[in-house]
Amino acid sequence: MAEEHDHTFESAVSGASMTYPIQCSALRKNGYVVIKGRPCKIVDMSTSKTGKHGHAKVNMVGIDIFTGRKYEDLSPSTHNMDVPNVTRVEYQLCNIDGGYLNLITSEGVAKDDIKVPDNDLGKKIEADFDEGKDLSITVLTAMGEEMAMAYKENN
Repeated sequence: MAEEHDHTFESAVSGASMTYPIQCSALRKNGYVVIKGRPCKIVDMSTSKTGKHGHAKVNMVGIDIFTGRKYEDLSPSTHNMDVPNVTRVEYQLCNIDGGYLNLITSEGVAKDDIKVPDNDLGKKIEADFDEGKDLSITVLTAMGEEMAMAYKENN
């Protein structure tokens, strides 16, 4: 007699992965890397040769692209490190509602889950929008996080 089982399968999101591996020695300043689980822009990098039988080490300093925090990492140059897939998309600003930006893509798809940044950029966006200016917002996306990073006035 066969028993019936209820199976639950987790589904993965189709499409690109959040990161891809690259050899440490191939990373460059102003590029991106994942340090301590956070997407960072590399601001300083140095390679040190170790002893007679050791491997060269790469010392990296990165700034978190969303929080601005500084992270450091030391890794052998032959090891792989994750690089985040970072995308920039420009949206048209329609409204600011409850601390969120109401945006529209160039294809006309609404997007309203981006928070107004808690910094000077957010204040400038709100001030220019209140003046009735037509604005485009640049949104940076990496590792499942999104944030408004820049804006410009449309003519």
